[in-house]
Formats: sequence, structure tokens, C-alpha cells
Amino acid sequence: MLTDMQQLRPVQPNQQPKDDEIIIECIDLSLYYGDKRALIDVNLNIPKNSITAFIGPSGCGKSTLLRCMNRLNDLVEGVTIAGTIKIAGVDIYHPNYDVTSLRRRVGMVFQRSNPFPKSIYDNIAYGPRIGGMTRKSQLDEIVEKSLQYSALWDEVKDRLDDSALGLSGGQQQRLCIARAIAVEPQVILMDEPCSALDPISTEKIEELMLLLKDKYTIVVVTHNLQQAARVSDYTVFMLLGKIIEYDLTDKIFQNPQCKETEAYIGGRFG
Repeated sequence: MLTDMQQLRPVQPNQQPKDDEIIIECIDLSLYYGDKRALIDVNLNIPKNSITAFIGPSGCGKSTLLRCMNRLNDLVEGVTIAGTIKIAGVDIYHPNYDVTSLRRRVGMVFQRSNPFPKSIYDNIAYGPRIGGMTRKSQLDEIVEKSLQYSALWDEVKDRLDDSALGLSGGQQQRLCIARAIAVEPQVILMDEPCSALDPISTEKIEELMLLLKDKYTIVVVTHNLQQAARVSDYTVFMLLGKIIEYDLTDKIFQNPQCKETEAYIGGRFG
């Protein structure tokens, strides 16, 4: 594994998304925790209605980059961000940009499921209610549609008033996905969404991701290389805060252009 940052030469994808296909643009993005530079000159175009996986060893900047896309890093003391991120052509770090609006456009699913201590129904209805929706018929429709999209409706339709905390771990994670899509975002960010789940629940989440990309853009951080290979259209390999290689997933796994990517995928470090 190289330790000299200057030796790393990022490889851009052989098949760049067309301009009208791009939904997320990172332009010369850098992030600092105090004096430590955690992201270094990240340039990345993510196409809509696709699944893009971020892979790389622990501490390489995957989750940090993901959290830049809905400005969760704003909540971390001492963080400074330089550069630009545009979503659907709009600079989300512009001083006048409404962060609350961003969180509706860009949903987030975390490593561990975090349902609210409320009923299944109220978990899904929470976001629309915050947005001002009060009519029960509309809320009922959103709850049902969101649970159907998350492949959970048939399992919970007869117990919507039960506590969400009574669901299994896999069901809770699908509930969190349903809660995210209830406000009709453009993008869903997933940070290690299956790391705490059993293989059967993981399979259901992966199947759900493949279904959801027809309507949403999904960006997922994963340590599971097999998962990235199974579900993603594009893969980004990161190392030491830089994007080392970004391409179609098949190309990354079958014919990587950088020796660092090849070494990581081959299990020689990470």
C-alpha cells in the first residue's frame, strides 16, 4: 500500500455520465477536521437513477464524503469545507441554501436502524407532517405507498399502530428506508445499511435497493465488496481521502486500472 499521497493518481471513468444524467456533482471538494484534511480535491459526477457504491479501507473518507451530500458534517465541531457540491444543478453549500429543504431532497439511512419510538404509521407520517401535511387520507396514502416501496407493507399492514421498536432489525431498516422516501427525495444516501443485519435481511435490503433505483438515486457506503459488486452500477474506490478510481462497477472489479484498487479488491490490504 502506498503511503506517499503524491503518488496516487486518480483514474476517471472510461464511460462518463452525460451531463443531463448527472444529479450530484462534487467539484474540488475538500474537508478538514481542524487542521487534518480528510477529503482531498474530490471531483465526482453521480448519475441519477443509479446505485453508486463507495468502497475503500476504514478511515479513507467514504462516510465523510457521503455526509457532505446532505450536510450532516455541518453538525461536527471544527469541520471546514472547501469546494462545491451541486444536486440537480443547485449549490447546496451556498450561504442562502435552505438545509431543511436539502434534507427533504436527500434522505439518509444509517448503519444501524433508528426508528422513532412511535408507531409504525407515525414513523412514516412524521416527515410529511413536519412538511405541513395534516389530512389523514393523504397521510394514509403516503404511509401505504412508502411501505409498499420498501417491501414492508404486507408484513405490517395489520399492525400500523404497533411500536416500530417491535420490528426485527431487518424490518426496522426497511422502515427507515420507507421513512426516508415518504418525503419523496431525489437521492437516498445509505451508510453501511446492512452491516448490522443477517444474510436474509441483507438480501432483502439489496433487492429493495435495486427496485428503488428506478425512482431514486442511491449512494451507498459499504465495506462489503460482494455487495458493491452485486447492486451498484458505479463504484468509487477511495484511499487516504482521495478518489483513486471511479468507473462502472464491472470494470472496477474485473479490470481495475490502478494497482491500489486491484490490491484492495484482491484483499491485500484494507
